[in-house]
Amino acid sequence: MKYSEKTTARSPFNRQAQHDAKRTAILSEAARLFNGKGSRATTLQDVAEGLGLTKTSLYYYVKTKEELIFLCYEASLQKQHALMDDLEGSIDSPLERAHQFFLSPFKSWLHAQEGSQAHLAALLEIASLKEAHRDRIESEYIRMFKRLRGYLNDAATAGEIRSCESTSTTRAMIGALDWVFHWLHEVPREDVMQAAEQSWDILLKGLYAGPGYYTARALALKSAADKPCSGFDREERNRQKQEAFYKAGTRFFNRKGFTGASLDEIAEYLNVSKGAFYYHIKNKEDLLYACYERSIAITQRIQQRAARGDGSGLEKLDETARRVFHAQNTEEGPLIRYNTITALPPPRRREILAATEAVNAGFEEFIRDGIADGSTRRVYAMLARNLMAGAINASMDIQLWRRVDDIDRAAVDYFDVFFNGLLPRT
Repeated sequence: MKYSEKTTARSPFNRQAQHDAKRTAILSEAARLFNGKGSRATTLQDVAEGLGLTKTSLYYYVKTKEELIFLCYEASLQKQHALMDDLEGSIDSPLERAHQFFLSPFKSWLHAQEGSQAHLAALLEIASLKEAHRDRIESEYIRMFKRLRGYLNDAATAGEIRSCESTSTTRAMIGALDWVFHWLHEVPREDVMQAAEQSWDILLKGLYAGPGYYTARALALKSAADKPCSGFDREERNRQKQEAFYKAGTRFFNRKGFTGASLDEIAEYLNVSKGAFYYHIKNKEDLLYACYERSIAITQRIQQRAARGDGSGLEKLDETARRVFHAQNTEEGPLIRYNTITALPPPRRREILAATEAVNAGFEEFIRDGIADGSTRRVYAMLARNLMAGAINASMDIQLWRRVDDIDRAAVDYFDVFFNGLLPRT
């Protein structure tokens, strides 16, 4: 009997398997570093050293950091689509498909921490990719979005959940998952999957088709656009100029990422000379830092206004979320998306994250107040606030995802799944 010349996948002579294993290890290490340090602060040398390789050896698999980021994002989306293929082939219930998809980031994070699965890159900096790479990733992201939305639509048709504005709900659901990789470090390893199910329970209760719905209070929302000032009020003129710089900077950082945003392009957008622009803004890092400070200050003012008002804890959380949504999607905004946070150097990043934690603690306080006053059912408040914070961060440019005739109606649709999920319902 002749020995087969074919080699198994585990054979040390299977070159393709060895190549694929090394490529997976490279993408895993890169994803781990990108998630922790950010792509800007991560070098190819960092990736090579983390794997015990030389930089020359790494170049055999990837030529540039841009290509590495693209490959990491592609691997993450391929994993998601492979999961959806499996769910659609093995589970009949569309609601259960949505359930298992929701749990997948928690499982992936936990398995990566335990070393049984490769790290997957969070899709934070798609906007910074070159056009061909960006188009490819965006196309696969939208395909994933539509598949998940299809689960919700099919579940509503089957009577598993109530009817909802499925585009907004899908967007909010994905946004709630965007930062799981970041805040799961606060959860003991042995409790991660319990936290995942508790998080899903909030959404499941929000989609529940039974009686008892949350009714959002009417809000007096009006534009806070810059008012004209006296030509003699130099201080106010400078304030308005800085505000214009920060708004424009935020818009460019959100849409093009830190790397893709250009100060010259921002100056041109504002129709000011480069000299006048650079008189106020020293460099791109300073502008990004100022954009974060501005966005945090706006959110804090909104929170403080809600806290001073009447109403239950759940109503104050609702008011805050909707007002932030309004600021994010009108001429008052936009507010900065945290996808660019790793572009800041560590000291400034820590400062911004500490201020952000204080804002998120405000959301958590409203949830705890709601539990105390009976407007909110008993939930793990830390989980609820992190899901909400992720969804709020992802609420920018809602009009790119759905038609918006009434901005507050769009906000109510967007947060509906959370507020009905927090509401005590029979």
